[in-house]
Order: sequence, then C-alpha cells, then structure tokens
Amino acid sequence: MKPLPTTPPASDSPTPLKKALTTPLLYFFILGDVLGAGVYVLVGEVAAESGGAVWAPLVVALCLALLTAASYAELVTKYPRAGGASHYATLAYGPFLGFFAGFCMLAAGVVSVAALARGFGGDYLSEFITLPVVLVTVVFLTALALLNARGISESTRANVVATVIEVGGMLLVIGLGAWIVLRGDGDLKRLTDLGTSREGPVAAVLSGAVLAYYSFVGFETSVNVAEETRDPRRSYPRALFGALLTAGAVYALVGVAASAAVPTETLSESSGPLLEVVRAAGGVPTELFGAVALVAVANGALLTGIMSSRLAYGMARDGLLPGFLTKVLPGRRTPWAAIAATTALSLLLALTGDVSTLASTLVLLLLVVFFLVNTSLLVLRRDTTSRDHFRAPTILPVLGALSCVLLATQIEQDVWLRGVIVLAVGAGLATIASVRSRRAS
Repeated sequence: MKPLPTTPPASDSPTPLKKALTTPLLYFFILGDVLGAGVYVLVGEVAAESGGAVWAPLVVALCLALLTAASYAELVTKYPRAGGASHYATLAYGPFLGFFAGFCMLAAGVVSVAALARGFGGDYLSEFITLPVVLVTVVFLTALALLNARGISESTRANVVATVIEVGGMLLVIGLGAWIVLRGDGDLKRLTDLGTSREGPVAAVLSGAVLAYYSFVGFETSVNVAEETRDPRRSYPRALFGALLTAGAVYALVGVAASAAVPTETLSESSGPLLEVVRAAGGVPTELFGAVALVAVANGALLTGIMSSRLAYGMARDGLLPGFLTKVLPGRRTPWAAIAATTALSLLLALTGDVSTLASTLVLLLLVVFFLVNTSLLVLRRDTTSRDHFRAPTILPVLGALSCVLLATQIEQDVWLRGVIVLAVGAGLATIASVRSRRAS
C-alpha cells in the first residue's frame, strides 16, 4: 500500500468561505445543535425503555458520543475543510466510501430538516395560531435558507440567542422539578428504578442509550464549518468537548428533575414530557413552553441546514457531486447553490409529508458515518502533516467504532429494512461517482 500524500499546512490551502467563527460562536453552534428539539420528547421515550433512572442511559450515551467526538476533533484540526465525514473517508478509502459517507450524512440532514419543518407547523405552533402545514413549511424553509445564505456570522448569532432560550427552558424544568421535590410532591426513589418489566437493568440502559445517543449526535454538523472557523486547531476541541459536557450535564439534570417530579408512567405516555413537569409545578403558562419548543425546532433546522449545505459544497469540491454546488454568493461568501439544492430536497420531503419512515433511519445512517469516521482516523494516522493538531489516544477511535457496531445491533429490524434501501441507493450512486472520479484522474 503506497503512503498517503503529505498534507500541506492550512495556510497553503486558501478558502473562498469567510472565516468568521470564534471559539464562543463555535461552542454555541455545537451546543445549540446538540440541545435541539429532540430533548422535548427524549425523556419520555427513554423512561419507557429504561424506567425512572433516566439519567443512566443519558450518561452512557454521552460517554459513547465522546468516543467519536475525539476522532472528529483530531480529523477537524488536521484537515480543517468543509466536507466532514465525506472528506475524511475520501482521504482514507477513496471516492467510493467518501461519497457513501457523504450521502449518508446528506440523507440524514435533509430528512431531519424536513421533519423539523413539519414539526414546526404542528401542535406547538397551534398553541398560538392555526395555519396550513404546507404554507408554514414553505415559509419556514425559505426563511431558514435566506438566513443561511446571508452569512455564517448572522446564522450563528441567531443560534446563540436560540441556544440561550433553549437552555433557559431546560433550566426552568430543572428548577421546577427541584421545587416539586422540596414541597414534598416528588419521589426521589424513582431515580434508582432501573429496568422495565420487559428487560433487566443492563438491557434497559442499552435500549435507552440508543435513543439518548441521537440527542448527542448534533456535534458532527460543526465539522462542516471548520473552514469558516478562524483557528480550528485551537477552537474546535475546546468548543466540541465543552459543548458536549455542557449538554450532558443539562440532559442528566433534566432527566433527574423530570423523573423525580412526574411518575414514570406519565412521562413515558406523554408526547411532551417536559410539559408534564410544568403542569405538575403549576404557576407557569404552558404557552411558554410552546414558544421555547418552537425556538428549539427552528434552531435545530437552521443548524442542520447549515451542515447539509456545507457538506454538499465540500463533496462537490472533491468531485463527488456536480460542480455547480461549489458556487459561492459574492460578497456574502456563502455556498448559495448548495443551500438552494439542500433546501429544495428538504422542502420536497416535507411537502410529501411521509418523512417518518425515513426519520427512523437517521440513527442507523449516523452510526454508519461514525464507524467510517473512526476507522478513517486509524488509516489516516499514516498521513504526515507539518501542522500541530489535536491527537486522540488510539484506543478511543477503536472503542468508537466498536460502540457504533454495538448500538447498531440494538436497532429494530424494521428500521434496518428501511435503512438498507437508503444505503443501497447510496452505494449505487457511490459506484457511479467512483467510476467518474477514476476517469477524471
């Protein structure tokens, strides 16, 4: 096997994208994506799988996510380019797996934005006004695309405001849960209730961790703004690990507060488990949480839309997607063609309405991507570079790859059947892209 080419310093690789992200902005970018809309239904789903000790699978999921995050930290600081997993897999394995990894990320991102757009026009919005879902979806996605195209600085500043609101809502839940316990209406014994009638403690934690894992995977979207970060080698590890640990602490405290304040059966049967805490406490308008949820949904869609457009831009620059996707808006220096294309696909999926069948495959798609990222890191250790970068202990990418396999074995059979179809489409397109790349070379 011939050695990999030496990577030039970052300064030798100019980018047409504007470098505007500082460490605090990147921290809030990652935190805002991790603390997304999923947390507002996550606690109930985890409680149904794991019992009252909701905090346990959340902590396990955080530890598993940190394994793959360490691989991302090394790869981002070594190769600070848009494209993320697709770029790393291309360097390590060639264009076939490079396209395949990018396709999985794009599929997950586009479907996620479509699902969030549908969710924005649903029950949360109806707390304030009733409008046709189709109209709300079109306006919502158009507004997000315009904000995305306006500039990464504007998008991330909007994210900072939204993230503060999201965290404020969760801190409110934590405070209300503590108040319920202090006034004698809570039950701290539920915090040690691990397992359900269907399975024992270990299986219950693992089942809950699969669900909880999805709540931490937002960090991979930040990889695709590495080119727009002023000093990624210094900023990215700090922002990444800081945001994940912050999110893990908030999630664990929310889980403790919700489980102690509300009976497990009530949490598991509710589509708005955090709203149950607000109702149990009393004195806080339920509309307040409707507004917070809308902000969370919009923020999650914005950040995922940024990721999808930058990923498409990076794949096009690597020759894995049509070249027109590399077009950048003059002045604003944002990838307008990639933004338009990914928004159009999300809009198409959202308007057809049946996105739930693909949404359930998101975790599977991301596990495939994370497996490729962890193994790519091990391959790319042979690549020499003159720049300083973060280096993860070798055991971490190994454990990260094994954790992806472990979690994949916990995914239900019907999800696998749907996921295999998406993966097969990606493999077919990857074959075409690989042949075209060889001919071009």
